Amino acid sequence: MTKTGFIAIVGRPNVGKSTLLNSIIGEKVAIVSKKPQTTRNRITGIHTVGEDQFVFLDTPGLHKPRTKLGDFMVKTARDTLGGVDGAILVVEAREAVGDIEEGLIESIKAMGIPAILAINKIDAVKRENIVRTIAAYAAAYDFSAVVPISAKNGKYVDTLLSECNKFLYESDWFFPEDMITDQPERQIAAEIIREKLLRLLEEEIPHGTAVSIEEWKESEKLVSIRAEIYCEKASHKGIIIGKHGATIKKIGTYARE
Repeated sequence: MTKTGFIAIVGRPNVGKSTLLNSIIGEKVAIVSKKPQTTRNRITGIHTVGEDQFVFLDTPGLHKPRTKLGDFMVKTARDTLGGVDGAILVVEAREAVGDIEEGLIESIKAMGIPAILAINKIDAVKRENIVRTIAAYAAAYDFSAVVPISAKNGKYVDTLLSECNKFLYESDWFFPEDMITDQPERQIAAEIIREKLLRLLEEEIPHGTAVSIEEWKESEKLVSIRAEIYCEKASHKGIIIGKHGATIKKIGTYARE
């Protein structure tokens, strides 16, 4: 008897949603960065174990948008909640429920979606802070489970996955058993390059860039990729290239790794 379910991973920027998705899948399907608003589109991660297929939807972090890109990202995050079988609200340990989390909880309530609260980055906070966070969120919503985790270290991620099992229903799978994401390889390559832009550049520059894969050639031993980086302002071009091409070289080196 095969089972499946679609589960949205939601939360504010930089709480570790993409890190959690990668930890569950066991492969890098979503780019990560210390900078907020790294994820721009909805990313699907597929985890098949035994007769169960979990389809996770990683969303852009919910924030107060200041640009059209921000508007698009917030709309993507909210739209993803429509039609899923469950949700994971990822938060950090805080003494009170924030405005963004309150908005997400209201959306979850309005759509009648069962949800798990995942308190991330527990390795960086004291136990009493976690206890206070649990109390604050318990007063805001009746979560089906509360699981403190460290997505970066994989701690208690298996417990979270076990709790997600209750969201599955009897059905044929939507994806082949060996498929881990619906993103094409070109898109993954473009995102990895953008991840390295985020890693190497100052705050305002990488958020105003986009990467397009223009050429993809595969031989027996080599995949040759030609990518173009688009930037928002002419002044950013020199910064991305760097002195004597040093920055663009590092971007290429890190992306190949």
